[in-house]
Amino acid sequence: MASFPSLRLLSILGLILLATTTDAHSYSGADYYKDSCPQATAIVTDMVNNFVKANKNLAGGFLRLHFHDCFVRGCDASVLLNSPTNTAEKDARPNAGSLRGFHEIDQIKAALEAECPGIVSCADILALAARDATVKVETLC
Repeated sequence: MASFPSLRLLSILGLILLATTTDAHSYSGADYYKDSCPQATAIVTDMVNNFVKANKNLAGGFLRLHFHDCFVRGCDASVLLNSPTNTAEKDARPNAGSLRGFHEIDQIKAALEAECPGIVSCADILALAARDATVKVETLC
């Protein structure tokens, strides 16, 4: 009987370790796109800086979009999906009308697609925008 709780604890710890090490997308840092789209971070940074300079409240909006996008298994940009029946994550009661920055993220995505078609993921755009907006608003305060 004394070993049963230990076996259960080891099983739980093993499951936690497995869940945290099997990302669908393994992001390797700020230079992830240096070969495939070298301008990616500069494009996001420049656009986010302009957006936040015009409206400081967007900094919190970008951070919240990123927060709502990332869950247990990673970030997947599901918060950006549209639904013809308004059943998408962005339309859920807690999010409807409170999440902002969708239009600006669309503009960033369009600029990145013009420069490097099909390269930069939407989840990474959200992460980069949240990072850059947080840095930008800190310098404005």
